[in-house]
Amino acid sequence: MKSKPRLSFWQIWNMSVGFLGIQFGFALQNANASRILLTFGADLHHLSWFWLVAPITGMIVQPIIGYFSDKTWNRLGRRRPYFLAGAMLASAALIMMPNAPHLANFIAPMFIGGGLLMIMDASFNISMEPFRALVADKLPDEQHTLGFSVQTVLIGIGAVVGSWLPYILGNWMGIPKEASGEGLVPPNVVYSFYFGAAVLIATIIWTIASTKEYPPEFYEDEEKEEEKTKGIKIPKKMWQLLLVQFFSWFALFSMWVYTTPAVAEHFYGTSDPNSAAYQDAGNWVGILFGIYNGVSAIVALMLPYVAKFITRRLTHLAALTLGGLSFLSFALIQDPVMLILPMIGIGIAWASILAVPYAMLANSIPPKQMGIFMGLFNMSITIPQIVNGIFGGLILKYVFDGNPLMSILMAGVLMILGGLSVLFIKDKVEEVV
Repeated sequence: MKSKPRLSFWQIWNMSVGFLGIQFGFALQNANASRILLTFGADLHHLSWFWLVAPITGMIVQPIIGYFSDKTWNRLGRRRPYFLAGAMLASAALIMMPNAPHLANFIAPMFIGGGLLMIMDASFNISMEPFRALVADKLPDEQHTLGFSVQTVLIGIGAVVGSWLPYILGNWMGIPKEASGEGLVPPNVVYSFYFGAAVLIATIIWTIASTKEYPPEFYEDEEKEEEKTKGIKIPKKMWQLLLVQFFSWFALFSMWVYTTPAVAEHFYGTSDPNSAAYQDAGNWVGILFGIYNGVSAIVALMLPYVAKFITRRLTHLAALTLGGLSFLSFALIQDPVMLILPMIGIGIAWASILAVPYAMLANSIPPKQMGIFMGLFNMSITIPQIVNGIFGGLILKYVFDGNPLMSILMAGVLMILGGLSVLFIKDKVEEVV
């Protein structure tokens, strides 16, 4: 395989812009899917099962897409056909989901909404997996941390805007925040989904138009090397990263599911989802989530510089430890406004989680098999979420006596353990900023 030329910052930026649109759509889904499904008639006590849709579809779809994107070569290239196909499907689902009541003649809107949620997740994953592989395809080893950090910046920007857009439309632009009838979705949410679909398509087209992939001939030497070894051999570093990933993503899933009830009960004194105080808590948690995503976007660009001086291992160790301590600080804080401080620490951990493990892994993967390995590595993200989705509620009920704050504190302990697990990884690549 020929050596890869170093790319400029803006070349890397253009290559990753599509991730902004993907995360924009993900943020709209994560922030609004529950209330949309409740509007359609879902039972509040069954909502946690809908959270399993994303990791399950990701676990199935990403390895398959990774495998086929490794084998694909056409006029659009190797990875770009999947960007476009996934974006088109996800945009269609974004447009249809808040309109499920208008599509339901014989099937309840809740089931249509749930089906569209699954289609949306699968489509996001079709686009997302090749983006990870594209960075490893295009960049030399010493730029991997920078490449995945730029992706993290764009993920943060998309997540912040996507999370806050319904609030912005409803409170700043005068779009109605109440539905015109029972079982319908408020206009500010509907228009947010429309806007998200447009952003997704536009950013994917930006990447496709501005980024060219290396032709098949570029990988001829790698193909000859692969002929000497049959099958897929999992790199040792991938196995070493599994424990780090399990602790990290189990903790993150707890945060996404239990932060709102924990904040409502601990800081607002209510566990009634129908109370005004609970809604205030939910709105504040939305702002907090936007803050940690915004922090991650800023911190991500600093990660290559930090990794250059203290290594990628110690960078990830420090970030996860800070994130774990931030979760534990929930027990000490009395004023909900002060939760901004731990969200800063969690944002730093989130930036590292989205960038450093991929950068550590990328140089260990055969370039011709980058897609399938990135897809397989995604299982280190989906499996801990599935395990948490199945057992997290049982732990909350039988171990923590129904106190959701304890689930947040458990997340803190697990994230610190994830940081300590980094010490078992051998990573010798020197980073160049």
